[in-house]
Amino acid sequence: MTNDALKERPLCLSGKGVTKVFGSGDKATVAVDHVDFEFREGELISIVGESGSGKTTLSKMLLGLISVTEGEVFFQGKPRDISNRKKRLEYWKGIQAIFQDPFSSFNVFSKIDAVLLDCIRMRGGGHLSKEKKIEMMTEACGFVNLKYEELTNKYPFELSGGQMQRLMIARIFLLKPKILLADEPTSMIDACSRATILDMLMNLRDEIGMTIIFITHDIGLAYYISDSVYIMEHGKFVEKGTPDEVILTPQAEYTKRLISDVPKIHEPWDLSTV
Repeated sequence: MTNDALKERPLCLSGKGVTKVFGSGDKATVAVDHVDFEFREGELISIVGESGSGKTTLSKMLLGLISVTEGEVFFQGKPRDISNRKKRLEYWKGIQAIFQDPFSSFNVFSKIDAVLLDCIRMRGGGHLSKEKKIEMMTEACGFVNLKYEELTNKYPFELSGGQMQRLMIARIFLLKPKILLADEPTSMIDACSRATILDMLMNLRDEIGMTIIFITHDIGLAYYISDSVYIMEHGKFVEKGTPDEVILTPQAEYTKRLISDVPKIHEPWDLSTV
């Protein structure tokens, strides 16, 4: 998507001076430090940084799982209000997540049917017939190359890691949120499954016009899939722009180091900094 085309799209999620401080006084730790961002409808954004850069803390604030210490988050152009449970549930209809560890993303006591039925209820489909619900669950599983009839009455822990990642995307297919936050969603699976799952997310983006925010340390992935790239270091965005601007012509020293750390087949590996 071109820069001009992106700018014409409405903002779906933005922030001004968003900050998170853990602790107080001498023990205060600034995890996210006055960041500004603008994410538009249908945009694919990558937030890139090493472990400890603050990207996962930022993602939890965007989801409303932890509070914002300072600054403000805007949802669809208005200040976000998640001040009570009802408002949080309404917000979560519009923003959902896929996390790095699929094994911690499901309630081990809930069968797969219950997980998918919860998604249908959340979208207001509780009144639908049993047959229609099964049809919707079958379609969602089919979208991620799973067979509903092989999953029904099973628990998530009976599936492989790759199947659980696919099941998380099936949930998103049913929920159809405006925004998907994907925190290292393919880091625990093999390369073949990784490509398949990325392809599924791209298809879902195209099908429902969803904004996808990737939280990743993989700058190569960010280059190939993103419309916009944000580089995060020590809780701040040190660089942001199109993939070509950020990765082909980096300005920040941190970005240059991240790029130099990516091994290149045609060059000898420099291990002097390891």
